[in-house]
Amino acid sequence: MRTKDNQEQTITMPFEGEVITNDDGAKGKNHPNFIESNTQAISLEELTERNIIPTFSDNSLTISHQNFIGAVTKVASNVFGELTPVELRVSHPVIGRIPSAQHKKAYELTEKEKTVFYQRMAFCCHVANLTRTINGQTVHLCIGGVRAYNEDKLYSRKSAMKFKVFVGWQVRVCSNLMLTCDGYSGTIECLTEADIMQKTFELFGGFEPRMDDTLHQLEGLRATPIPEELFCKIIGRMRLYQALPMNEQRKLPQLIVGDTAVNAMVRNYVSNPDFGITSGDDFTCWNLMQLGNEAVKQSYIDKWLERNRNCTDFAIGIQKAINGDDTEGYSWFIN
Repeated sequence: MRTKDNQEQTITMPFEGEVITNDDGAKGKNHPNFIESNTQAISLEELTERNIIPTFSDNSLTISHQNFIGAVTKVASNVFGELTPVELRVSHPVIGRIPSAQHKKAYELTEKEKTVFYQRMAFCCHVANLTRTINGQTVHLCIGGVRAYNEDKLYSRKSAMKFKVFVGWQVRVCSNLMLTCDGYSGTIECLTEADIMQKTFELFGGFEPRMDDTLHQLEGLRATPIPEELFCKIIGRMRLYQALPMNEQRKLPQLIVGDTAVNAMVRNYVSNPDFGITSGDDFTCWNLMQLGNEAVKQSYIDKWLERNRNCTDFAIGIQKAINGDDTEGYSWFIN
């Protein structure tokens, strides 16, 4: 199997304002997961050593999960500086066995006779020694990506493979990613690792000059309070949105957060110690965003990034609607 060295460091970017301490606590034993759902943790070493690499129908090799990680982290270290170790979550294992064990019963198989690859994988890491504090919370600059083999056409001859890359600010206390449009690549189609690196560089290079502006925009969400009555109205409209005919939904801002996530937001509104009403602080658009981002961590890996970004966009849109600056139709959720 081929691997990439993701430890290279070339440039450390300076930042203004509230900089910069080494915060190893974010990687401690009780560090919360950046995504939950039905995923499991795996080390990069285990992924590299045990995970087989699927091929196309013509036996052409796909880009492995570990090579995807290596390509993204190499670009990230060049743009932002030294990175922390990668956190990995995987799901949907495809389990097999080596040919010599084809007649064995499942319980008779040894570990060396089993094979596996994980259909879906998400990873993230932080820019080392860079932390900020906004709205009373420590945040890190976080980079990462998502790969889902179910989106590739492995049954045909070799073709472009699909990946997703992101960069954004992440809240330490809950590992909630606050992902904005300019920090998310969407689905990129690549044939080689060089393609991944080029498109990743375009994303990171475009985000880096504006990352402080993004942070200030997110911080500003706390300036807009949401009374309980208004929160209930927003939640009711979010439920109603799901039942609207498609032609009616198209007239409104896109909302891809389903009923399960909305239910989780309501529960966390009551019980979340950091962002719910039990925190003792006013409930604001900042809290609304965090409740949404926390809820969509239960999404499948291949849907998580889009829903996370959608929650951030939704909170920003609600803030504009409350302040009378809405131009996109978010007023429908509060009127």
